[in-house]
Amino acid sequence: MTVTLLTSQSAPTTTDADALVIGVFQGEDGPVPWLGTDEFDLMAALTALGATGKLEELTKVHTAGRLAAPVIIAVGLGSGPEDPGQDQDERQAYLERLRRAAGAAARDLASGRAKRVALALPADHPDEAEAVALGALLGGYAFGKYRTGGTAAREVEQILHTGHTDAVDRARTLAEAMTLVRDLVNTAPADMVPADLAAVAEQTAAAHNLGVQVLDENDLAKEGFGGILAVGMGSAHPPRLVRLEYTHPDAARTVVFAGKGITFDSGGLSLKPPKAMETMKADMSGAAAVLAAVQAIAELGPPVNVVAYLPLAENMPGGGAQRPSDVITIYGGKTVEVLNTDAEGRLVLADALARSGADGPSLLIDVATLTGAQTVALGNRTSGVMASDDSLAAEIADAANRAGEAMWPMPLPEDLRKGLESTVADIANVSADRGGGMLVAGLFLREFVPAGVRWVHLDIAGPAFNDGAPYGYIVKGGTGAAVRTLVQIATDVAEGKLAGAGTSQAAGK
Repeated sequence: MTVTLLTSQSAPTTTDADALVIGVFQGEDGPVPWLGTDEFDLMAALTALGATGKLEELTKVHTAGRLAAPVIIAVGLGSGPEDPGQDQDERQAYLERLRRAAGAAARDLASGRAKRVALALPADHPDEAEAVALGALLGGYAFGKYRTGGTAAREVEQILHTGHTDAVDRARTLAEAMTLVRDLVNTAPADMVPADLAAVAEQTAAAHNLGVQVLDENDLAKEGFGGILAVGMGSAHPPRLVRLEYTHPDAARTVVFAGKGITFDSGGLSLKPPKAMETMKADMSGAAAVLAAVQAIAELGPPVNVVAYLPLAENMPGGGAQRPSDVITIYGGKTVEVLNTDAEGRLVLADALARSGADGPSLLIDVATLTGAQTVALGNRTSGVMASDDSLAAEIADAANRAGEAMWPMPLPEDLRKGLESTVADIANVSADRGGGMLVAGLFLREFVPAGVRWVHLDIAGPAFNDGAPYGYIVKGGTGAAVRTLVQIATDVAEGKLAGAGTSQAAGK
């Protein structure tokens, strides 16, 4: 399904549409419509139907010809509107409610026959307009690649009533980037092997004037990318390493992103249970998020240089697969004893992190669906943030909050590092102690961060893929997690907001 969003400053009640979506606040004495009409007593109708204004509550009211649209979709916004000058956390929570409400209405309408939808939700301020636009676009998403007819072929036009066109344009850019991630993640793994994802990256680079380099298995062997090669050894589809580069003539700093790109994770010889494999097409969500974020950054144009690494491999138990107790050499020379082949994402990321030193980054960010322990600690909607220091982790979590994503700073306790000691190599890829698995993975990655570089690890294992019921603007399948945060980080670095982000060296080739 294709969704197009337009803006209008005409009266919503006069818009020729199949449905008019009106936001409704949860008042002390009942529902309070954000938009009133002289032609139609909406409050009385909602009260009669038992509506409350609770967040994401949907109530359909037929207008009986008194408005241009035949039906009103009243969507709950929760408690009353917030002052734009209020506390930042409260404001961000309010904007998330707008996104979720717009998304819930768009999801409901996507399942019906409406082709033209008018949106009358709070959009008097730029941040409100962006929130509503983004929620509506993402809520209207449907993956139709493998479907014939039905919603796959539908085209829907949304009309948002606001004058803040620049904010809506930014929402479109973010929605297009997150849609790219969703499409890539939702694609069947047989159709998204490493070479396929590398080809998408090349197409994206060509469309957005990005520098791009793709290393195949021969290049990887020649240059010493032992982690990526080892993980890909058991697959009939060879690994790839993609390097993307966005440059700005006024940039004084460089940010490096690295995204885990396991196009399918069987666990290798440390085979996963069958049920655990069902969502493992999503194990390239980090690489997809990085690719999409660079696309959005190129369109938004902040004065910062961005280098992105996509280490891509398929982790399969073929005859050539790496074995538990194998020792591999990561880019730069550090050796790893592989005790569990299902702890493979950290191996491909280690190569990318070590290689990033040549780019002189002010800030290095990796993003990955790295551990099941992340979901145990933080659930399916909150990502974990680990960093080279606690203050940086807190800053990144704050950037995520401003971008509309839930992330929480986590520690890297030094006492857990001893579990990664190896008797035969520089480090082991897993610890014998199952406790703190998310944090141990972060400690492993830290070993490969270039000296003196400020580094952040985002574990998005839960938020990257929704295998539960849809909610707000989140549909089933890939979500596009971390894209907004990465874009916000690049923007913050460009504006000098991230403390300690110094001037970088020129990006290496």
